[in-house]
Amino acid sequence: MDTRAVIKASSFLILTIISIPTNLLVCCAFLHSYLIEGKLLTADIILCHLAFANLMVAFTRSIPQTIAALGYVHFFDDVGCKVSLFCFRAFRGLSISLTCLLCVYQAVAISPATSLLAPLKTRIPQFLMYIIVFLYLLYYFSNVTSPLYAVSSFINNTIPPYTLNLEYCFVSHREYFTYILIGFGVMSRDLVFILLMIIMSGYILILLYQHGQKVKNIRSSDHSQKGDRAETKASRAVVTLVILYVVFFGVDNIIWMYTMTVSRVALLISDIRDFFSTLYTSVCPIVVITTNPKVQRKLKLVKMKKEAQPTESSTHTM
Repeated sequence: MDTRAVIKASSFLILTIISIPTNLLVCCAFLHSYLIEGKLLTADIILCHLAFANLMVAFTRSIPQTIAALGYVHFFDDVGCKVSLFCFRAFRGLSISLTCLLCVYQAVAISPATSLLAPLKTRIPQFLMYIIVFLYLLYYFSNVTSPLYAVSSFINNTIPPYTLNLEYCFVSHREYFTYILIGFGVMSRDLVFILLMIIMSGYILILLYQHGQKVKNIRSSDHSQKGDRAETKASRAVVTLVILYVVFFGVDNIIWMYTMTVSRVALLISDIRDFFSTLYTSVCPIVVITTNPKVQRKLKLVKMKKEAQPTESSTHTM
């Protein structure tokens, strides 16, 4: 293996090792809460779907990239390449839109009663499942044509121009116009959600600043302080997720725009872009685990049960 392959394999292996267990943990924590309590908060439902989308991105991109870097490049046929590409693009898009939905909901949740967003406080929870189903359908149908260009190999191993080389699969466009059109179409669609995230995050930061100024001048009861701290912590976590996504999205698309200017993209450039396009799947669940009280409670319960097991077994042997 050359140096590039070693670095690539190590990088994507680390992403896979972090992403899959942490996203599974987030999903299981919320599903367990639902089974025990019979309901989930609006933000928790969004986070559960977000963790699932991130998990599928890891399965359809991080794992194949790791395997390819280890030298096993012919594990997909044409159908496998098409399915893998379709799932990756659909779930990556869902990850963007669900992060945006989470940001919008958090902005609505902490907005004052006099705000223009106030009516959405009851509307979003009421129509949440319809919104999520719409986002799933949006990205499923908008990515139907993408797999048409995916193949597992070429005759005589000759890679034509305007081809995205994943090593284990290829996304080949017959002409430059199609290459440009699809690229800017995908970027423009995702950019709408990114811009909305930035606007809502800015609004959240303004509200947090105003709240901080009020706290300095007005003494609240202990109960209200706890509620304020919980909302503030949740809002900061959402803003953190948005900032991270905007940074990763920015790097990803700067590289994407560069690839539009060349007919053949170097493998190293393609690897860097793929790394940043999947990095969020590992960072997002870590932020959720460290900031979400419900997930932290589940972790504490699991830890307490594990600590209690040796005590119980030693009692039985006496």
